Amino acid sequence: MSRLKELFAHKNKRVLNVYCTAGYPHLNSTIEVMQVLELNGADIIELGMPYSDPLADGPVIQASGNIALANGMTIAVLFEQLKNFRQSVHIPTILMGYMNPVLQYGFEKFCADAKAVGIDGLILPDLPEYEFEMEYGKIIHQYGLDFIFLVTPETSEARVKKLDTLSNGFLYAVSSSATTGSDKDFNAVEKYLQNLQSLQLQNPVLVGFGIKDRDTFESACKFANGAIIGTAFIKALENSVDIKSSVKQFLGGIQ
Repeated sequence: MSRLKELFAHKNKRVLNVYCTAGYPHLNSTIEVMQVLELNGADIIELGMPYSDPLADGPVIQASGNIALANGMTIAVLFEQLKNFRQSVHIPTILMGYMNPVLQYGFEKFCADAKAVGIDGLILPDLPEYEFEMEYGKIIHQYGLDFIFLVTPETSEARVKKLDTLSNGFLYAVSSSATTGSDKDFNAVEKYLQNLQSLQLQNPVLVGFGIKDRDTFESACKFANGAIIGTAFIKALENSVDIKSSVKQFLGGIQ
């Protein structure tokens, strides 16, 4: 059983997935941030691989990615940093990124290296469903990695059900079609999540985009298994002089 399946087997409510950018705020911050997230109650870590043209990311996460790239973060550097991370980080960890740098690295090599260091799954928002089915899904599954698809309020019911059958681990429900970090109307989000709930999907559902504090976390968790926080967490690290205290304070304000 994968780490994600194990997690949802014993906790299927109020699951907290926190996004952090690899190599931010400093090149060698990656493991420290991950360790402190686990110590302070995060259930899943979504580790962003910085890229110069991130389609779904709002300005805060884009800026963190630009800083990480300037710091020298690459996929090769990240895998080097992650070599022994399972000695100190035990919660499910997912790599989130975009196809261009992954293809430059070599798709199968990327999956093999991710598996070798102990990564559990992948989120690649610009990997088309068709290409996943025809080519890349086989490689991902060959290396025992879960793959998480994104759905939005505009995704048809038929397509939601199809992407649910292709996903493993969980389904990522984007709260609206805006980029990350923008404010959301959570009454509309709750209706959308109720609709998803009514479809009786096979995967747990985590909500992302616009979750930033205890109120929005609680709202997201009413009709989903949990939520994903990214922009608000990156902001908490932005001017941090002490990563441990910044993470503790931020997560203490969520749960």
